Amino acid sequence: MVTSELLYLGFLGAVSLERLAELFISRRNARRAFAKGGVEVGQGHFRVMALMHTAFLAACALEVGALDRPFPELVGLAALLVALLAQGLRYWVIATLGEQWNVRIIVVPGAAPVSGGPYRYLRHPNYAAVIVEMVAIPMIHGAWLTALVFSALNAAVLHVRIRAEEEALGPSYAARMGGLPRLVPARRPAPERPSAP
Repeated sequence: MVTSELLYLGFLGAVSLERLAELFISRRNARRAFAKGGVEVGQGHFRVMALMHTAFLAACALEVGALDRPFPELVGLAALLVALLAQGLRYWVIATLGEQWNVRIIVVPGAAPVSGGPYRYLRHPNYAAVIVEMVAIPMIHGAWLTALVFSALNAAVLHVRIRAEEEALGPSYAARMGGLPRLVPARRPAPERPSAP
């Protein structure tokens, strides 16, 4: 008999395979970036981030199995929908960045900042997707403890990561993208109307 727990483990397996595919794309893009003179920064925190993401998927499975978390029905279905939307945002980011997309921070000198796709609205849409996933993926099957712990860990890692990335991207990035919110879309102020004479 197929249970909700087995379906959830299958979903986690699919997410794991997707992450492996992303690593393949990232390595290919890294080789191309280095061939163009790309420079990598943030190697220290990258190792911590990679370990955290691996542990995250394992913790989702472990909490559901070891603590016998039940499928939370409407909450679980809503979380699944939100997780799938976050995946859609990830794919939009990858498609928009093309060869510039990477899980590492590799800056190619002279490369213009990407400002299309989701980058019209946010400076870091990929990290916004990750934040949503850290809550939604565990909550699909009621793993609220994993959602809390890994959301806190992710916030700490992203605090370091975003600062390192924006510093590495330099003044041209700051000039072009600095007016956008980092992670949460905000309503743009309405243009000022000229005052009557």
